[in-house]
Amino acid sequence: MKLKAVRFVGSVGGLSSSSSSFLRLPPRFFLFPHQRPRSISSSAALSSVPRLRLSSSSTTWPPTSHSHSHSHSLLPQLPLFLRPPKYAASLSDLQIWHDWAKSLAASVGSTFLDSDNGPHSSLLCRELGWLLEDALPEGTDPSSLLSQMRLGAPTDRVKLKVGIRDLYSLWRRRIEERRPFQYIVGCEHWRDLVLSVQEGVLIPRPETEILVDLVADAVVSKVNARLNDRVWADLGTGSGAIAIGIARALGSGGCRKVIATDLSSVAAQVASFNVQRYGLQDIIEVREGSWFEPLKEFQGKLTGLVSNPPYIPSMNIPGLQAEVGKHEPRLALDGGADGLDDLLHLCHGAASMLRPGGYFAFETNGERQCKFLVDYMENELKGSFLDIQVVSDFAGFQRFVTGFRQ
Repeated sequence: MKLKAVRFVGSVGGLSSSSSSFLRLPPRFFLFPHQRPRSISSSAALSSVPRLRLSSSSTTWPPTSHSHSHSHSLLPQLPLFLRPPKYAASLSDLQIWHDWAKSLAASVGSTFLDSDNGPHSSLLCRELGWLLEDALPEGTDPSSLLSQMRLGAPTDRVKLKVGIRDLYSLWRRRIEERRPFQYIVGCEHWRDLVLSVQEGVLIPRPETEILVDLVADAVVSKVNARLNDRVWADLGTGSGAIAIGIARALGSGGCRKVIATDLSSVAAQVASFNVQRYGLQDIIEVREGSWFEPLKEFQGKLTGLVSNPPYIPSMNIPGLQAEVGKHEPRLALDGGADGLDDLLHLCHGAASMLRPGGYFAFETNGERQCKFLVDYMENELKGSFLDIQVVSDFAGFQRFVTGFRQ
């Protein structure tokens, strides 16, 4: 699988001031195209990653971990690119599928875009190329294979990581059900990571990468505060993206422990899978539970606290892009009437869980939520925090609130 130098396409930013329209929408309103990290080859990105050699019948799952009370009845799906090429199809059959899939994508035109700012057919055709790439054995060039198809060699056979019938089913679900492409191939490219994702797990967005950068910057700027040698927490971890990013950013010799919590059993298991793929199970501990409940023994002791919580107002959920609203977990989207329910809970938790000098960073819905949280912490939680800052996202819109425990 080759990692493509593609960032994202779509609108980002905070909610507009108008209640009737969204001029600057936050990342969670739209699902960005499948991200392929910037100018990183697959060998460079994955050379240090221990690949789990799992098949659908493997008995090596679940991995050894310190997770609290997971049920392992629902196993994470293995990303398509990690599966063995145990299927085969003739070039003619593969070409028939590819022509059908391309035609189906082209028939969409701007329908999804006009409906809810969904993907244009041009983007769907790019996704089709990525699906073919992930379905082929490593080292197989999809472009060369497509050329070979056009030249005609109908009796030649090609190995695949999924059956040809399943390819039809997967692409039909992408177009007809608007199932996110990340769920189709079972992974998302985020920073220099390739993370397993599936239904029930929020797909990490590009904007959230900034949280990892903020932690790294805080550690450098507060080097005497020893922010990199204690216990950090990633609350509402989802796929484990932030926890893994923090553990790697702080360095194997510095960060003692990152505890990743999630209320969802599916998310906790997917996060555990991703943690083991990157060989970080000795540093990252995945715990199932709501927010601070799995962290009671660390009250007043946490060095850092990071979270990308649900922040979309409940009334806005029905208007989300179909890929988001119909498929991604509402538990990870809905922040209550004004989108602030979980953010306020995190503010109070930070006041009680962080040690003096401890750091926090929260992602929000945009400018209005950022300003509200700063005012709330400075007045309602007066004396609890210092150096509270608002940080902008890639598009220049206010997105994150950070600070230190008094």
